[in-house]
Amino acid sequence: MALIPPVSAGVTTPTARPLQPVAGIDDAAPTGKADFGNALGDVIDSLSKGEAKTDAMAEQAATGRLQNVEDYLIQASEQQLNMQLTVAVRNKAVEAFNEIMRMQV
Repeated sequence: MALIPPVSAGVTTPTARPLQPVAGIDDAAPTGKADFGNALGDVIDSLSKGEAKTDAMAEQAATGRLQNVEDYLIQASEQQLNMQLTVAVRNKAVEAFNEIMRMQV
């Protein structure tokens, strides 16, 4: 009967390597309120464009000009998830603001 070799017989110890910096991360320094406002504006613009694209695809699907109805279903699902995420973030922000306003100084 052959003996089963121990589990550690063929295992090599990994060597640790230092982390390499990611290009572009150190280059971006936050500048304050304008960046936050721009980020919010970009999110709202993205939602608006996505909604317009979904509406256009729905119209194409209804008139028979859309080749793949699956594309519309995917776009509609993505847009629904984007909207749900945005509403959830907004609700958390409002909740945090209300909590701050309830604090006594």
